[in-house]
Amino acid sequence: MAANHSPMLASYFITFFIVVPWATALPDEILRQNIGKILRTDLGSTSIASADYGNLVQETPSAVFYPSTVDEVISLIKLSNNLSTPFSIAARGRGHSVRGQAMAGDGVVVEMASLAGNGIRVRVSWNPALGFFADVGGEQTWIDVLKTTLEHGLAPVSWTDYLYLTVGGTLSNGGISGQSFLHGPQISNVHELDVITGTGEFMTCSKDMNSELFFAVLGGLGQFGIIVRARILLHKAPSRAKWVRLIYNDFSKFTRDQEYLISSGNINGPDYVEGSLITDNSPPNNWRSSFYSSLNQSKISSLLKSNQGLLYSIEVVKYYDDLTANTIDEELETMGKDLEFVSGFIFKKDVPVIDFLSRVAIGDNHNSEAHPWLNLFVPKSTILDFNDAVFAHIIRRHNHTTSGPILFYPFNRIKWDDRTSAVIPEEEIFYTLGLLHSCVPDEVEIYEKLNNEILEFCEKSGIKIKQYLPHYKSKEDWVKHFGSKWDSFQEMKTKFDPRMILSPGQRIFNSI
Repeated sequence: MAANHSPMLASYFITFFIVVPWATALPDEILRQNIGKILRTDLGSTSIASADYGNLVQETPSAVFYPSTVDEVISLIKLSNNLSTPFSIAARGRGHSVRGQAMAGDGVVVEMASLAGNGIRVRVSWNPALGFFADVGGEQTWIDVLKTTLEHGLAPVSWTDYLYLTVGGTLSNGGISGQSFLHGPQISNVHELDVITGTGEFMTCSKDMNSELFFAVLGGLGQFGIIVRARILLHKAPSRAKWVRLIYNDFSKFTRDQEYLISSGNINGPDYVEGSLITDNSPPNNWRSSFYSSLNQSKISSLLKSNQGLLYSIEVVKYYDDLTANTIDEELETMGKDLEFVSGFIFKKDVPVIDFLSRVAIGDNHNSEAHPWLNLFVPKSTILDFNDAVFAHIIRRHNHTTSGPILFYPFNRIKWDDRTSAVIPEEEIFYTLGLLHSCVPDEVEIYEKLNNEILEFCEKSGIKIKQYLPHYKSKEDWVKHFGSKWDSFQEMKTKFDPRMILSPGQRIFNSI
């Protein structure tokens, strides 16, 4: 169990940093720094680090650390290890976690963005063994990675829907979107990592070098180390995207077509597939996209009313460039000829690839709204029961005034590396559910009740879901979540963060 730390830690920390004799062993560069610029205890800094996108949890740190070099992060972690009672440390990217995962109550939050200084730490390279790749700072956002690699005519192969997340953050969780069926999650597309462990050791790791740490960190929820560099697989970037949305009024046809689209037998298949639900409170256009014209929205709304307030949508994208521009329309027609969407409900766009990939813009409601999200992985064998109970009944019954996108789309298990810490269902095909609620803070309890009702149904029905971006309140729940991986997970924690310093906000080893 991680030790509890006094709210006076900040002043204690600064005293040790300046006065205590053994602190002089720290690098001279740190001792010469203006401490007020590196380690801040002012209300402005701590209040920002005490909240996140979810607006559900508040944990105030004693201090916020603004490193300009990796060595400064190493020194911070070593300093904690050298104390009889270590303080906890959390790496914070862009604060987009939703349940306090990047917080450190009474500890120190490391603002990773400060490592970038005024520059973009993305370097594109090539070698015969790996082909093209990018060495990327863990604090970099995926939008900066995209813009930099596109300058070389290249791009990563796997994305998240929202690109204003840090590389270190998504690799600590998984990194999923509509490309994952084809290329796997982002954690399946990494050649190498630089990691600072919970003991303050700097380690370069890959599948062949320090592989225990490499696989532990990928999907490891920040428990074993802080990612400060990732070597990301690149491929030739397409220039444009044919972007198609199809509307369904039948769940079986909706899922059958998604599974056909992601199947290996679908020659010249799509590059991206995501499914979603359309309800009165999760309309065709929402904060994720403004795809539909007002006329098309009206058309879909009319169909929604005639289908008892529930429709399903498949979003399909096929990339192309100048070499394939003459054949792309024929490929799309062939790909979609056997799909069973509602006749006449196919909508198309043709956009630059960067416009598609960056379609989810930065929101301006970070502080005014709460986001009690629920993200699940659901085994394919249970999705019909899941639809009948969750989509057709529970969600309909919770008819609220505000909501958000409801995503539901499949992955191929073979594209995931089971050696990573990420946990997924055992079946070869499984679906991800993303209930991306948005509400005013006073409504949080209503949405949490909805989430809990879904979880309780799955528990009682024996549906072996796994949470993505997991959140649990007890060690027993975490043990159940990791299942056969728990013993290894615990062993890696003991090896790489024996004093339980890192990522206390996940509440895995310091849960009640």
